[in-house]
Amino acid sequence: MKNAVEALGAVFGALGLVAIVVVIMGFPAMWLWNWLMPSIFGLKEISFWQAIGLQLLAYIILPTPKSSTKSSK
Repeated sequence: MKNAVEALGAVFGALGLVAIVVVIMGFPAMWLWNWLMPSIFGLKEISFWQAIGLQLLAYIILPTPKSSTKSSK
């Protein structure tokens, strides 16, 4: 029973960490967009959830560098 409680605590802890990271990354993206894009390109301001969506879209579309763990012998 103790292992199940620990596992459940780890899951909720991870979900809480993800929520914190989303907020930390979402607000700066929204503020930067709303500060720069309307005045430079005449685009509309976006909401927090649209900023999160843009970040998710960029993560899906743009390639991320993969680290190589090959050892040279």
